[in-house]
Amino acid sequence: MSVTTAPRTLKARAQDPSSPLANPAYQAYLLLRIGFVVAPLLFGLDKFFNILVDWDKYLAPVVNDIVPGNAHQAMLAVGVIEIVAALVVALRPRFGGYLVAAWLAGIIVNLLLIPGHYDIALRDFGLLLGALTLARLATAFDPARRAF
Repeated sequence: MSVTTAPRTLKARAQDPSSPLANPAYQAYLLLRIGFVVAPLLFGLDKFFNILVDWDKYLAPVVNDIVPGNAHQAMLAVGVIEIVAALVVALRPRFGGYLVAAWLAGIIVNLLLIPGHYDIALRDFGLLLGALTLARLATAFDPARRAF
């Protein structure tokens, strides 16, 4: 006679001390990983639809003068990069965290070149710290993918 066990609920797994879900650091890792997949993916997609905001106004004029095309075309390229970054975080969070952090550093520099956008640059600095934290936590919680 075989014994079958019912699938454990998420709550039960989180309360089991032997489960990774019971570890607050692992919970933080999961939250950061989910956040850095969902946010860049949604923001990247919105670059094509401008539902959340008119993204073109966030490209510094000096940067617009350097990149080929106009601000809208540059933001479409930014959208593609953000979607790719989200996918990299989903598949390789250790590398993806550093990729997103580097991308956010570029966004911060761009925002600092636009008067009146310093508050957004500061917010993005906080996100940069979160992306670095994700990359560091991934070294502990994504062991199958430790090597680049």
